[in-house]
Amino acid sequence: MTARRVHSLVLLLVLTALITPVHSAEDLPRARPEAVGLSGPRLDRLTDVMQAYVDDGRLAGGVVIVARRGRVAYLESFGQRDRESNSPMTTDAIFRIASQTKAIISTGVMLLQEEGKLLISDPVGRYLPEFARTQVAVAHEDGGYDIVPARGRITIRQLLTHTSGVSYGSGPANDRWEAAGIQGWYFADRDEPVGDTISRLASLPFDAHPGTQWVYGYNTDILGALIEVVSGQPLDEFLQARILDPLGMEDTHFYLPLEKANRLATVYSAAGGGLERAPDPGHMVGQGAYVSGPRTSFSGGAGLLSTATDYARFLQMTLNGGELEDTRLLSRKTVELMTTNHLTDQAFRAGQGFGLGFSIVENVGARGLPGSKGEYGWGGAYHSTYWVDPTEELVVVYLTQLIPAGGLDDQGRLRALIYQAIVD
Repeated sequence: MTARRVHSLVLLLVLTALITPVHSAEDLPRARPEAVGLSGPRLDRLTDVMQAYVDDGRLAGGVVIVARRGRVAYLESFGQRDRESNSPMTTDAIFRIASQTKAIISTGVMLLQEEGKLLISDPVGRYLPEFARTQVAVAHEDGGYDIVPARGRITIRQLLTHTSGVSYGSGPANDRWEAAGIQGWYFADRDEPVGDTISRLASLPFDAHPGTQWVYGYNTDILGALIEVVSGQPLDEFLQARILDPLGMEDTHFYLPLEKANRLATVYSAAGGGLERAPDPGHMVGQGAYVSGPRTSFSGGAGLLSTATDYARFLQMTLNGGELEDTRLLSRKTVELMTTNHLTDQAFRAGQGFGLGFSIVENVGARGLPGSKGEYGWGGAYHSTYWVDPTEELVVVYLTQLIPAGGLDDQGRLRALIYQAIVD
């Protein structure tokens, strides 16, 4: 190669480096909406509508990210992170994602199956002996209940699909759950390891016999305790090493590092047609103990904090069949198993089933919302939501902090406005 050709090649490489966007570990590639089959002007309608909720005093603020074909076409923040200090919402704001934690924990379980360390058909009692024999509370018509042995052993798959019969302590024997100090999904203020809490939970009467009903509850918290036993690591360390670091999810934590505290969005409650700041520090419907709490209990069901971009990276991995950039986290067949309906005759939602950590759209018309068959997603107690539409190669994350939400219709409008922006 001549000196002139070498010089030309070096010059070309330098120019390419200058004009090629550089993305840090936490950024998905960006694209103009039109480059991925979306309309920029139509997406602007979404911005206007979300801002209107802020202007009307129905939302403090939030962040929306829309990625299509692996590239982010829309990432906007609106409103305020904290109204009292007049702090604007930013796209890197950190939110309590509550039950959005469940999909990440479910992924951790599937990693262990891929390594041959468990099978999801295994009884939970093989790893957590307290669950070898469980009980069920059977309600009487007069309001009382009987406690009977469970018909069968709870399996890991039943925990993944919420068919184990375990609730959040709201069933017939709720008095016993209350006496045990185990009710509600909030763990951040607990000063005991999650395994100890789950061990006590195992002795309480559950709401239904294993496999007979879809019952939302502590299923994924039990899975978190199971992960600790099977992996030999605390849950936070396992997630960091096996999921968060490999996927570049740099702002996802159980408890917030102090240097990031000023990025945590404030929780508000819908009250009398307006907003009230939730109690500080608060419990569940409040600011919580994610900064100044004991930092001891890792809730696999509802404990994580995250950003819209971090969570979109996780979802993009699933849409890609288990891979993100140069990292293979899961096999394609594992993701297929997770995003397939596993319910049989257990009643759930119209047009939907449930997989291994996600709700699954089975019939778009029966559900009655824009979307596609095979779409999967879920949400969190603080009014956040997300979904992945494989047909449209679409990832959506919407994070806000509002509990209770008072029947706000923002999620429905968000969905309608995203699908109306598809133009290819």
